[in-house]
Amino acid sequence: MAGLAPVDGWTRWPAPAKLNLFLRIPRRRADGYHELQTVFRLLAWGDTVRIRLRRDRRIRRVGASVAGVEADDDLLVKAARLLQSEANVALGADISVEKRIPAGAGLGGGSSDAATVLRALDRLWGLDLGEDRLAAFGLALGADVPVFVRGRNAWAEGVGERLVPLELPPAWYVLVDPGVHARTAELFQAPELTRNAAPATIADFVSGAWLGNAFEPVLRRREPAVEAAFDALARIGRPRLTGSGSGCFVEFADGGSAAAALRRLAPGLRAWVAPGASRSPLLDALEGSAVAGEW
Repeated sequence: MAGLAPVDGWTRWPAPAKLNLFLRIPRRRADGYHELQTVFRLLAWGDTVRIRLRRDRRIRRVGASVAGVEADDDLLVKAARLLQSEANVALGADISVEKRIPAGAGLGGGSSDAATVLRALDRLWGLDLGEDRLAAFGLALGADVPVFVRGRNAWAEGVGERLVPLELPPAWYVLVDPGVHARTAELFQAPELTRNAAPATIADFVSGAWLGNAFEPVLRRREPAVEAAFDALARIGRPRLTGSGSGCFVEFADGGSAAAALRRLAPGLRAWVAPGASRSPLLDALEGSAVAGEW
């Protein structure tokens, strides 16, 4: 199992992407934060986080990272240092990430990487702090981190931290990255953003009601590349936006249909197929039922 690797060896851990199957904003709170409603769908595709233990307490980022992000600002490093400080750990770690999830696309790459660091170092450092405590640490790093820590598809409310696990049917997704790095803080300040949507229920979602994404009309008006991606995907199904990012997707019931639809898209789009996951591949790696390197 990955967690039993020697101290001087690298271990490999999955950091899956996610989709928001819808996203509504019922209200803006007095503290400036927005109340959200969404369903998180984890994917069986994403980044790979590599970790090698150190005996000198140093937390060091190794290799390439997201362009323009200094090591001290990297969520990978922040997650490791937070866990080290809260648990008073004498060991350190070298951390690197093999990036597949595009930045700023609403696919949760940075949050998932941070969650994987928390879960993997909890195992490698022998802490066994438990899912609830690790999820609380994750929330201090970002609103999307707890769902990746817990590793289950979920209905989410609050800022994304109040989670109700959901069993979702198998699905495959055609995803498109328009290449736009959407900045969440700026989008939340957009005057045209709908902040008073009628609250939805789990029953609404299960019934198949179209619940939309509050950020979709904002990004489609502001970013021609996002509008072009929606136009392209509309030829194969009903496109949706994920999160507050620029990533777009269409859902299919099986992999064959998704692959056939992908072939019908015009060349030049950065598009690919990814399956939905019934739960995070990270949980399989932690439990030893999957080899972390086979990701």
